[in-house]
Amino acid sequence: MRRSAVLGSAGTLLASTLVAGAIAAPQATADGPYRRSAETYGVKTAAQRAAKQGIDWADCPADWGLEKPIQCGWVSVPLDYARPDGKQIRIAVDRIGNTGTAEERQGALVYNPGGPGASGLRFPRRVVTGNALWAGVAKAYDFVGFDPRGVGRSSPLSCVDPQAPRTAPKPDPVPGSEADKRAGRKLAAEYAAGCAERGGDLLPHLTTLNTARDLDVIRAALGERRLNFLGVSYGTYLGAVYATLFPAHVRRMVMDSVVNPRTDKIWYGVNLDQNGAFERRLTDWMTWIAAHDDVFGIGDTEAEVRRQWEKLRAEAKRSPIGGLVGPAELVDHFQSAPYYDTQWAPVARVWSSYLAGDPQPLIDAAGPHPEDTAGNAAAENSTAVYTAVECADAPWPTDWETWDRDNTLLHAEHPFFTWSNAWLNLPCATWPAKRQQPLEIRTGKGLPPVLLVQAERDAATPYQGALELHKRLKGSRLVTEENAGSHGITTLVNPCVNGKVEAYLLRGALDGHDTVCAPHAPPTP
Repeated sequence: MRRSAVLGSAGTLLASTLVAGAIAAPQATADGPYRRSAETYGVKTAAQRAAKQGIDWADCPADWGLEKPIQCGWVSVPLDYARPDGKQIRIAVDRIGNTGTAEERQGALVYNPGGPGASGLRFPRRVVTGNALWAGVAKAYDFVGFDPRGVGRSSPLSCVDPQAPRTAPKPDPVPGSEADKRAGRKLAAEYAAGCAERGGDLLPHLTTLNTARDLDVIRAALGERRLNFLGVSYGTYLGAVYATLFPAHVRRMVMDSVVNPRTDKIWYGVNLDQNGAFERRLTDWMTWIAAHDDVFGIGDTEAEVRRQWEKLRAEAKRSPIGGLVGPAELVDHFQSAPYYDTQWAPVARVWSSYLAGDPQPLIDAAGPHPEDTAGNAAAENSTAVYTAVECADAPWPTDWETWDRDNTLLHAEHPFFTWSNAWLNLPCATWPAKRQQPLEIRTGKGLPPVLLVQAERDAATPYQGALELHKRLKGSRLVTEENAGSHGITTLVNPCVNGKVEAYLLRGALDGHDTVCAPHAPPTP
């Protein structure tokens, strides 16, 4: 779940030739209230249609930024699966063929990087760029990415004008008065109203359930009888929903950095749980900075580094750095370090330069870039879809008293991220579209064993989520990276983790027990 708090004054992570055969979609076997629903019939209808049509692959449009031999195409899906012959929307997909022989090919591996609101179209570039970690898997699989509905090229949603200039600094996320809270509530309500105004008939249908249905139609369009899937962060929840709805359609599934799937956690509780996890990981980073005080000169104890953070935040509140970077911008930038330890040194260097008298690296890194209209539009689209999906997926508190109480209590112990997280999600309190009840995630008939991988100290998806999904998906195996906390660990060099993932994807091999791996190598300053 990669996001940043953007609510501010503007309302503001050599191809083989392939033929998509007309393979009939297998019968859905989901249990529960979705079994005989109109949507189930709609998915079957859409999948059968997609299997016949396949995908017209061609070189990617120049402005997509995807070089040859990656190919792009479209898959049509119903806007509303209860009306499969009604309005259709197009899902952007891309692929690169397996690098091995025809005999080595095991089908397509479909990827979702998280969000909700993130594009998966860059996944085939792992082959183009020669990513060594994925070279073995690439011999066996076509790498397939897609833009989920609402994202990027797939009927994109914006809740504010994506071309509007970004103003800075944004309000301090930590409210100092009741007036600050009223202002924050007003901005959140305005953002929700903007989603309703600009989202049109798309907005009620931006849900994880529908994205999982789209995924099954993509599977059929690819000519795949069963799905191979790699999901990271929110992608693990998408995968869990898919596995519950379509258990017999799954071949192999890797869940990396797992969202807690409990119905009483989606999504309000999931976001509350992040705040303590972010504080713990922030402490890990600050402890590392202190251990390298000879390099950074920020402080030689974790307590001193934290004091310097509080001092920096206070200075930015009194007088925004460069007129652009206030507390909100600092949190937006600094939160990348608790997310990924590959960011520990870069963020620390920017901070160190500021303390040495050069604020420009910090201004460049954390300040807005109004001239980057394409990047700003992509960021707003990502935030809009994040908001739309999470708000519609589940009930949220609608009374401010609940939000105020919960976040005030959490902020007292976990001040780094709590209020930033709250304002990002507060549009859900006044969400204008229908809300669903979350799907009860469980093992359905025909579901093969899946592989879960998780860092023990992950901030964005705390470890308890992996334990919960492991319990719910019988036969699954959990690989834990002990004493590590990066988010999305299948991209990191750790032979223990990498080997388990590759063995599973290539041979279906799973140990008879869960695995605890030592952490990957720590970052160097």
